[in-house]
Amino acid sequence: MQEFSILAPDDWHLHFRDGDMLNETVPATARCFKRAIVMPNLAPPIVNTKMALAYKARILAATPAEHDFSPLMTLYLTDNTSSEDIIEASKAGIVAAKLYPAGATTNSDAAVSSLENLYPVLQTMSEVKMRLLVHGEVTDSHVDIFDREKVFIDQKLSIITERFKDLKVVFEHITTADAAQFVLDSSENVAATITPQHLLLNRNDLLVGGIRPHNFCLPVLKRNTHQEALRQAVASGSNKFFLGTDSAPHEKQQKESACGCAGCYSAWSAIELYAQIFDELNELDKLEGFASHYGPDFYGLPRNKEHITLERHEWQVPSECTLKNGESIVPFYAGSTLNWRLKIPQ
Repeated sequence: MQEFSILAPDDWHLHFRDGDMLNETVPATARCFKRAIVMPNLAPPIVNTKMALAYKARILAATPAEHDFSPLMTLYLTDNTSSEDIIEASKAGIVAAKLYPAGATTNSDAAVSSLENLYPVLQTMSEVKMRLLVHGEVTDSHVDIFDREKVFIDQKLSIITERFKDLKVVFEHITTADAAQFVLDSSENVAATITPQHLLLNRNDLLVGGIRPHNFCLPVLKRNTHQEALRQAVASGSNKFFLGTDSAPHEKQQKESACGCAGCYSAWSAIELYAQIFDELNELDKLEGFASHYGPDFYGLPRNKEHITLERHEWQVPSECTLKNGESIVPFYAGSTLNWRLKIPQ
């Protein structure tokens, strides 16, 4: 097969950042995705409807005129989030709210410290049919970083899904066999996104032969047995797993530092990376469901009507992308050869 077409895909989890960075990140996503769930962990975080709509306007201003792209906005849950905040946001078209355990990832210091205090908000979210997006890790210092997803499932997520049975929950960027099995065993109201880096890499790719900062993300890469479990999850064709890149750009100097930032900037070649993965698995026929069907179905949104075409053509992910301020970003999989590329209509 030299080319194939799928319904235009969506990215159900990414970080655009803000300011001048939008001029790089928004076009990179809009070139192949029709919609994207936009993470709210800016500084300060997007905690109310007014802030979300203002952020949406900035994203749309950075969208090239030739692309029909819709950002789907989210709220950042804090200890001070109220049910009234959720109702207002839902009426304004905000589709989800994000639960970060405090300190779990970039700009998450203002996040929820007591899950129990959030129960009234979760009940309201269930009633207005707003999706709950979960960064599934505990942040207790005594819990090993490679075990934090499993502990979160046992101590937090299992309780949420049992207590709020009608609440639709997306377990974001899952990284372990435990998470994949939890999602499969849960009701139809629980689904998960999976990133390209967690399908392509394991912790050897982060640590063997020296620390590789551009493969560092949170949740951190796990052992190869977990990587294989995720690959089998997407290969299964289950509608509980769908595309979410967790594309998270940082300037090169912030990644290559004594305390490098977490995040892989995969938007630049995202759909091609997923095509590479499904091709390796001999499951290219499953890509359309994962990329274009299961996400909108779970969110109760219509599937896209347009199509994109991918063609078999070897090309190399560039070593760097230069921002307008002169700084650079190293894209995920920089320097690697991919076998598929987006075919641009003539």
